Formats: sequence, structure tokens, C-alpha cells
Amino acid sequence: MSRTFDALDFRILAILQDNARITQADIAKAVGLAPSAVLERMRKLEAKGAVRDYVARIDPRVAGCSLLAFVAVRSTEYGPEAPSSLTLAAIPEVLEVHHISGEDCYLLKVRARDAEHLGRLLRTQIAAVPNVTSTRTTIVLETVKESTRIPIHLPNRQARDGDGRPEDAEDGDR
Repeated sequence: MSRTFDALDFRILAILQDNARITQADIAKAVGLAPSAVLERMRKLEAKGAVRDYVARIDPRVAGCSLLAFVAVRSTEYGPEAPSSLTLAAIPEVLEVHHISGEDCYLLKVRARDAEHLGRLLRTQIAAVPNVTSTRTTIVLETVKESTRIPIHLPNRQARDGDGRPEDAEDGDR
């Protein structure tokens, strides 16, 4: 897929990850294109599925979901299209469902209000999914790093600085 994108596309993607609310005019200044050219590139990136969505990251504590847990799930059926995976994905507190290798079938990222809420989710919703045979839960005590950022590498593998842009970019290009 990366062969259909050029260095400017990757720079635009990196800028959007920094701030999805940035104006097209500001992106145009950063990459040295006209705003209309940036708009066209952004539309193509969206159409190709490179940009999936524009979202606001909400502090989980504000939403009353400060407990983070990872739940390994075993099931008699498995795979990304299995009915159990789709049922697990439909639970609002389940933020992510990953089909994994090993003894377990799925790894869930779950947000809950507290341990009691998590216990209720495990008993009444997750374990109640047909074909789920067992769960193993790990509660997060403290988060060192949590990010939605995807590392963006330019096709020519230029040296990069810490913000995901080429080191040799001039200040006006940032």
C-alpha cells in the first residue's frame, strides 16, 4: 500500500497526526503546496483509507472510565469474522478486539469505571458471549505510554527527527 503514497503524502499524514484540526492552509505552508493541492491529496488519502477518521481523544477519567484492563479470551471459534469476535466488539466498554496467536483467541482492551464494573462486564457480557470458554484479565496499574500515533516513515528511509518529519526540513516546512 505504501507504494501508492509519496513523501508529501507521508508528510501530510504526519502533520494530521500531530493535529487533526490543522487548517489546509497551514498544511500547505508546511509542505510547500497550494491549499487546493493539499485538499486534493487529503481527499485521495481519505478515499484510499489512509486516513480512517478524525477524532478527539477524551480523558477516560472525565468519562468515568479510569480502569483499564486487557482481557485474553479463549473461544471455541476464532477469527476476525467469527460471531463471538463481532459480539465482543459490540460491547461499548471494549475499545479494541484483536485476533491473536497462542493459547488465547482474542485480546480485548477494556475501559471500566472500577473493579466492580469490570467484574460485572466479565461475568454478564464477555463470559456470556456464546463460544467463550475462559478469560484472563490483567488490570493496568499505571500507564507509561498510550498513543494512537502510527510511526510514519518516508519511502526513501530518510533520517527522522522525534516529531516524525525529516531532519533536514527547514523551519518553514514544519
